[in-house]
Amino acid sequence: MMTTDHSAKPAGYWPRARALTACLSALWLVATFCVIFFARELHDISLFGWPLSFYMAAQGILLIYVFIVGMYAWRMHRLDQDYTRKDHEQ
Repeated sequence: MMTTDHSAKPAGYWPRARALTACLSALWLVATFCVIFFARELHDISLFGWPLSFYMAAQGILLIYVFIVGMYAWRMHRLDQDYTRKDHEQ
């Protein structure tokens, strides 16, 4: 029975995985920091009758977090498929 070492990915895998993680972490940081830092300015903007700062604190940030998690899972799945396919072609 032949086993494969899945931890030994091709050279381009980890830089792409780290770049994806860095981009999504930056999005998380910006979304979290900006809503808190600019809460007074966002209070003047209304969305569905509520101040934008309240809406973002109550719902918007959670939606952004779910988007970040979903994007990470989707892109890492595709990255794994691409490099698994390349590994089997060699």
